[in-house]
Amino acid sequence: MHLDGGRRRGFFLTLEGPEGSGKSTQAQRLAARLTAAGLSCVVTREPGGTALGEAVRQILLHAPEPSPVPAADALLFSAARAQLAAEVIEPALARGEFVICDRFGDSTLAYQGFGAGQPLEDLRSLQRFAVGDLHPDLTVLIDLPVEAGLARKQADEITRFEERAGVEFHQRVRDGFLALAASEPERFVVVDGLGTADEIEESVFGALRSKAGVRLEVPSRTTAGSADASSFDRSEPDRNSLRMDR
Repeated sequence: MHLDGGRRRGFFLTLEGPEGSGKSTQAQRLAARLTAAGLSCVVTREPGGTALGEAVRQILLHAPEPSPVPAADALLFSAARAQLAAEVIEPALARGEFVICDRFGDSTLAYQGFGAGQPLEDLRSLQRFAVGDLHPDLTVLIDLPVEAGLARKQADEITRFEERAGVEFHQRVRDGFLALAASEPERFVVVDGLGTADEIEESVFGALRSKAGVRLEVPSRTTAGSADASSFDRSEPDRNSLRMDR
């Protein structure tokens, strides 16, 4: 599903990982760095990024008991993803922009599939129905041990996925991400999430430069950090935060 008839001029990068991996921070850092080099980019997140998606986000992350069953979770995430793809991602790619997305379809496979036991092929079929042939050009998996990631979560970041799911669930999610990365080595790059934020940033940018062949000299974080944070597009209706709490 490409709005330009199948020829996509932009570049689609997704950031994935278990809880506490720092994806949102790295999305902002990468966007600032690209923008400082004069490259146009859009930063968005899942679930969210559109008015409909943000409404679905509240249901998914803060639903009262009883929690949605895994199949309902998968359908809701996919509905938000379909809207995000049509409203934000595809148009940006058609304009030739970089799109940086904090989570995408691999999170559904990891959480609802490996974590909650839903059939992977059914989830992949749902993904195709939601977004057609749209897929990331590069997926950076920021990996770290489950206990380390959960320990990083602040009180205001806790969602039902932390409140109501045990360590065993999150371990299955992490294992699922690693299995997905192993199955598609041409798309995935795995980064050590126990490194410093600066080290992770360099790894993320190095993966992008290798995959996308960025031709411009892109500044280091020290230089890019001076870029106006408003100079790159964020698709969320609420622009005060790019945090993705799932």
